Amino acid sequence: MPRDSSFFRGCLSVAFLRPKNNIKGANKKTMMDLKTYGYTEIEAIPDGLLPGRVTELRRERFTVMTERGEVTAVLKGAFYHSAETRVDFPCVGDFVLLHYNESGDSLIVTVLPRRSKFSRSDYSGHAAGYAKTVLEQVVATNFDYVFILSSLNWDFNVTRIMRYLTQVRQSGGQPVFILTKADLVEDYNLPLAEITQSIPNVPVHAICSHTGLGLNELDPYLMPGKTVVFLGMSGVGKSSLLNALIEQDVMKVQAIREVDSRGRHTTTHRQLFMLPSGTMVIDTPGMRELGLFDADEGIRASFTDVEEWFPQCRYTDCRHQAEPGCAVLAALANDSLPRERWEHYVAQQHENKFVQDKTSYLIDKRARNKTIAMWSKQTKKNGGWKK
Repeated sequence: MPRDSSFFRGCLSVAFLRPKNNIKGANKKTMMDLKTYGYTEIEAIPDGLLPGRVTELRRERFTVMTERGEVTAVLKGAFYHSAETRVDFPCVGDFVLLHYNESGDSLIVTVLPRRSKFSRSDYSGHAAGYAKTVLEQVVATNFDYVFILSSLNWDFNVTRIMRYLTQVRQSGGQPVFILTKADLVEDYNLPLAEITQSIPNVPVHAICSHTGLGLNELDPYLMPGKTVVFLGMSGVGKSSLLNALIEQDVMKVQAIREVDSRGRHTTTHRQLFMLPSGTMVIDTPGMRELGLFDADEGIRASFTDVEEWFPQCRYTDCRHQAEPGCAVLAALANDSLPRERWEHYVAQQHENKFVQDKTSYLIDKRARNKTIAMWSKQTKKNGGWKK
């Protein structure tokens, strides 16, 4: 379907010719179909509530797209008491129910169930060795594809890409590798081959946002109603790619440092954009360090070639260090299992265990508090303390 069709122009107008927050006398002609933003109707919406999708978050203020247009919203006071952790708070991409206010801020009442979620570890500003607890930070929700962007310059790093892949596979979205700035290398087929050999079975595309090279290869992912998340370090070209796909300069672009190919933060907050194709893109700030969080399934999916050796070990509790009959050690010795591959697996497992150990205290504490609250409620129901 051509990008300049009337349908695409209509989708674009929804995103950028935004209605004012104060919408009066809304009627069928001005109502918007929220399904264009990926909304799937639930069985029943309580009276007085309006569904919407969070498209932007700045501090404690949310921008939400609804059938009555774009509104500004804040959390209802009771939300702070009902949410167990900040993971339950709305994030860009979430579908929510709100009390609509045509003359001021609407109130978000609840977050609808998420079908996919990308999270990272939050060390609260501390170095890993000094963090007492590790929290989960939700980056984006309700997406179909995750574009893992890496630029083809001096900062190209397969190990970092593998870390992104592990967390993406944990998220429920489909990963796609995007190698940007293909015009900066003489032959981009070399890093392309390195990716496909190190990480098979994941689509990879080399592109240049400024010349348009390879952008047509992304069309199968850019379908109406689908949502794509951009992930990558600062300076890899997320903003440039977004500008190219949306066919407007909606994001500021900064040059990278020539000495080390490192970029500066252009995107400072998460935001959802509507492309002319009817696809939604969630742009995220650059993340140099992606802390794995609750990544058991993601590691298992990313390293099936490693874990397939485990059942062949003599002992079921083999630690793969010095035990006799260890299939992993034998595979490493005869190069059936590449040592670099094994080292990547061990490193991610160690990091994941570290995060789990740091978060277990908070999980146990919440469980204890919930048990105490339920016990206290039951005690009051039964007439309180008996002497």
